Order: sequence, then C-alpha cells, then structure tokens
Amino acid sequence: MTHIFLIAGETSGDRLGALLMGSLRSLDDVSFSGVGGEEMAREGLDSLFPFGDLAVMGLLPVLARLPRLIARIDETARAIIANPPDCLVLIDAPDFTHRVARRVRAALPDIPIVDYVCPTVWAWRPGRARRMHAYIDHVLAVLPFEPEVLARLEGPPCDYVGHPLIEKLELLTATEAEKSPNGPLLILPGSRRAEIQRMMPVYGETVAILAREFPTLEMALPVVPHVEATVSKELSKWDVKPRLLTQREKYAAFRSARAALVTSGVATLELALANVPMAVAYKVAPLESLLGFLVKVDSIVLPNLIVGFRAAPEFLQKAATPLALAETVAGLMRDGPARSSQLSAFKELRRKIDLKGAAPSLRAAEIILRYAERPDRK
Repeated sequence: MTHIFLIAGETSGDRLGALLMGSLRSLDDVSFSGVGGEEMAREGLDSLFPFGDLAVMGLLPVLARLPRLIARIDETARAIIANPPDCLVLIDAPDFTHRVARRVRAALPDIPIVDYVCPTVWAWRPGRARRMHAYIDHVLAVLPFEPEVLARLEGPPCDYVGHPLIEKLELLTATEAEKSPNGPLLILPGSRRAEIQRMMPVYGETVAILAREFPTLEMALPVVPHVEATVSKELSKWDVKPRLLTQREKYAAFRSARAALVTSGVATLELALANVPMAVAYKVAPLESLLGFLVKVDSIVLPNLIVGFRAAPEFLQKAATPLALAETVAGLMRDGPARSSQLSAFKELRRKIDLKGAAPSLRAAEIILRYAERPDRK
C-alpha cells in the first residue's frame, strides 16, 4: 500500500486535498496521514492536530500565533520522520508547509516532496523559487502561467494540472433561462474574519448608494459557516441588507447574478468562470500595507493575471471607497462597454484555464504516484 502524507493549511487547501485523496484512491491502494480539515476528514484523514491552528493569514495574525505555529511545524516534521511516507504532498500554505519540508528533506533526503499549488513567487519574494530546488521535487500549478514563471526563476520542475474550479464548470455555467437583466448583485466580502471586518463597512456604504440608484435591486451575500457570526455582526450595522445565502445556494446565485462586489481572492475566479462582471476591492492592515513595495505584479486579481490585463477593475487600500465602488458596479449592472469588455475577457480566461480531458485532481494524483512509486526507492 502506498503511504501519502498530506499537509493542507487552510480551507481552500482542505477542499483541494479532499479532491486529491479521492483521485489518488481511484488510481491506487493508498493510505493517508497528515494535516487537514473537515473535507479531508470525510475522505478518511485523521488529522495530526486541529486544522484551525494553521488557518491564519497576514503578517500580524501570524506573528500573534507564532509560538503555536512553530510547535506545529516541529510536531508535523517529527511525525513524518518517525513514519516515513512514500511521498510528502504540501498543499498551499507555504509559510507552514515549506518549513516542514525543509526539516524532512534534511533528515530523510530520499522522500519525494511534491508541492500542490505554486507559491506566489510571481507576485513577491521571487527568490523563493530557486531556493525551493533544495527541498521540492515537483510543483503542481493551478494557474496556467506558473510553469513558465518557475522556469524563468530557476525553480523546481512544474506542471500546470488545472485549477480545481474546472471540476465545477458545470455548476458555474448558466443556462439562458438563468441569466436576466434583473439578476441579483452578489456581495462577497471574503472568507477570513480579518478581511470581512475590513471590507464590510465599505461594502455597506456602497450598497446604500446603489440602493438609491436601483431601488428594486436584489442583493445576495453567500456566507461560509465559520464566518457567519462575523458577517451577521457587520450586517447589523448596514442600512440596506442583502439576503444571506448558504453554500448550497451559492452557485445558483452565481449563475443568475448580474454583477458582483467582491474581495480579491479565489471568488474572483469563480465569478469570472460564471461570467459575472465584478468590481474587486481589497484592504490590508496599515502595517502590512507598508510592505506593498515588495509586490512584483501589476494586479492582485486572479482573472486579470490569467488573461494578462486588467479586465476587472480593482480598488486597493484608500482607492476602495464606497463612491468609487458604487459607480463601477452601477456601470456593470447596465449593458455597455464596461460590462461587455469583462464578459469578452472571461471567455478568453475559460480558454486559457481549461485543460480538456482528465480532472485537475486526477492529473495531480498521477504525478504524485509517479514519485511515490519510483523504482529507485524500492
């Protein structure tokens, strides 16, 4: 039986890990150990410790929980070394997973290590790519431009296996009957508490402005359970309140939506694949904003990075004002150049991101098993 050790560090990685586990099991007789959340647990993973210990993002939250994170790095590395797997698979969260990988490589240099989701070396700290050679054997990219970037930066071998959202294209593709000029405006404030607390006050004022211009406008806000209390608390301060949607209702709303107001993240890619024009905003804590000079890309929005230009307008830090966002969303609600240019760009995005054939998780599983079953390791 092939033994795979997986480490996922946040909710998106947990979803990715669960899909990967299913695909690995469909190809081979596999046992799993590692760190993951609820979705990976449903696939049979008994997590080494509570997944929530790793679900932190941003400079200040990480610093606040640094002692706990250091202890978990040590605990994870020791567990791998004590019971060596046939392959170690890192799933995103490089600030945690790569530190574990370096310790494992130093102690057990023959264990292959595969990184599922390329670190954002194309955005900042590009020197990481070359350093990864010492402890990463292969990178599985979920964005189509990443293999070329890693090659240019002299990083490890890299294959684009496809974004996991490709496996949800059917859910994101509207029928003619589902699209309507009177479709709702989606509001997506983020999936992390700090993001929601920063963005919701801005979105509340934006929605109030839009409600005056579009009195009959329907508004909807999909919410994930772990931040529902935070969202509800912020919504209590809004003058105009959208309808809250469960995750089961989310994709139906995407298919019928007219436009969206969204915090930068994976949700922007979901919206683009669903052909929903959007205005994108993002704010970080003041201390983190001082590090902006380290960012090496012209855009922080995934659809823009994939198509190679700013298809979706983005409003960062002080530029993310209610008036600017409301004016942009209003333009997207109406037929016109702003709306049609985004829809045209999203068609190109689908072409670039969609690998015909095997599902992304299956492509990833095939590569991982090639490393786990290398003849020179038997």
